[in-house]
Amino acid sequence: MAGTPHETTIGAGKLTYEDLVTLPDDGKRHEVLDGDLVVTPSPTFRHQIVSRNLFLVLHRHVETHRLGQILYAPLDVILDEHTIVEPDILFISAARESIIRPHAIVGAPDFLVEILSPSTAGRDRDAKAKLYSRFGVDHYWIVDPDNETLEVFSRAGGVYAPPLTHRGRVVVHSAPFSELSLDLGEVWK
Repeated sequence: MAGTPHETTIGAGKLTYEDLVTLPDDGKRHEVLDGDLVVTPSPTFRHQIVSRNLFLVLHRHVETHRLGQILYAPLDVILDEHTIVEPDILFISAARESIIRPHAIVGAPDFLVEILSPSTAGRDRDAKAKLYSRFGVDHYWIVDPDNETLEVFSRAGGVYAPPLTHRGRVVVHSAPFSELSLDLGEVWK
């Protein structure tokens, strides 16, 4: 089964983490979503600039306040036997660092960020949002570099409430880092 011209989805039964690690390193992102392999190309330059800028701000805050671990792709997050994702940025609180293993994160991080690319936008907004909610990721941010928007999803009653959307070069205060003044102008530059 093929996706957009920029991605490939291969339905070969219910794939597992063991199947994933046997794939050749081809410079592409490989994820398993509910047993199906999804392959996307390397991120764009703009994607990487925005990812770096956001990561640096979040990293400085997490380190200063000793909140836990903030990490970036590539790093496998094993949500269950048939769901392995590679989010752009993730946070694990100090109280939950036991889910960090030498080879991967095993369990739901406290916070995940996906930075949209043309080939991933639909999946990040739909399939991944549903998976992240289902597996207990309390905070999920979708960053759109082209439209300079940040969508903030928080779980309430086991599902994500409608997102709060921040546009342009505004200062954001949002869980799980509510005490952080996140200047989106610094992220977009």
